[in-house]
Amino acid sequence: MRDIQDGSPEDRLIAKYFRPLAKHPGAFGLGDDAAAITPPPGHDLVLKTDGLIAGVHFFPDDPADGVGRKALRVNLSDLAAKGAAPLGFLLAIALPKGFDEDWLAGFTRGLGADADTYNCPLLGGDTDSTPGPTTISIAAFGTLPVGTMVKRSGAKAGDHVFVSGTIGDAALGLRVRKGELDDASGHLVSRYRVPEPRATLAESVRTHASAAMDISDGLAGDLAKLCRASGVSADIEVSRVPRSAAAEQALARDCNLIEPVLTGGEDYEILCAIPPAAVARFRAAASQAGVVVAEIGRIVAGKTPPRFLNPEGKPLGFIRTGYSHF
Repeated sequence: MRDIQDGSPEDRLIAKYFRPLAKHPGAFGLGDDAAAITPPPGHDLVLKTDGLIAGVHFFPDDPADGVGRKALRVNLSDLAAKGAAPLGFLLAIALPKGFDEDWLAGFTRGLGADADTYNCPLLGGDTDSTPGPTTISIAAFGTLPVGTMVKRSGAKAGDHVFVSGTIGDAALGLRVRKGELDDASGHLVSRYRVPEPRATLAESVRTHASAAMDISDGLAGDLAKLCRASGVSADIEVSRVPRSAAAEQALARDCNLIEPVLTGGEDYEILCAIPPAAVARFRAAASQAGVVVAEIGRIVAGKTPPRFLNPEGKPLGFIRTGYSHF
């Protein structure tokens, strides 16, 4: 390992803050131009990339360690929804001129802690200076037995629709962060800042689900994507969509918040379709994995957008069904 006092300022930053995260032997201590990894015999590689931009995905004054955790977790969420176990990741980060090195120390502290927690070491990447906001892009790699990745496109009419965790916390947390909503518990902002990837549910999804994806752009919009890919539709009972106590309190004050709960995004929970014969086994496997799952509706025949039904059985209408950057 080269001494951190050698080389350019960029070399010193890499050695001080990123090299300690590169624990996989194929990372070569970040001393080469590329990394090399060999998946376990009989396994496929699953590849995913996702990014965060200051002012878009996080507030510039959000705690740096939380930003580091979120950057990795949003990628791990996708791997879990595909049924994959984490293997490692690449990081590209662009920092504004004159950035606070204390911020970078906090960022890598949070990122490194989660890399250890989820057994997903840094393999390499790139560091840049930018005239714009801090920009972070992670490409994560996972493994699973050959040919077993759970795609969006396998749902069949009659399948049961399940979600993990609770829905809508992050969207409401963003409103709290903007000063548009109150939450004395702090739960909603916490869920917005640091999502919970359902890594322990990956094997259950791979074994039992006909289709799955993570919920990043809102339950309504992401379910529509899954249904389009599968050539089906869905009926969802809104009353069965799981919500936290903090979200329920917000809804009690303003029932119109049900729209951002269902469409706002940043949940990073797993949405999946489970064939009827596998429902009991999936519930048992999720319980054993320590993840709460809830059945919220059924996959139905047809190619119309999914319906979200109120307690009277009438479909809700949304101004938009999910988040879009464009």
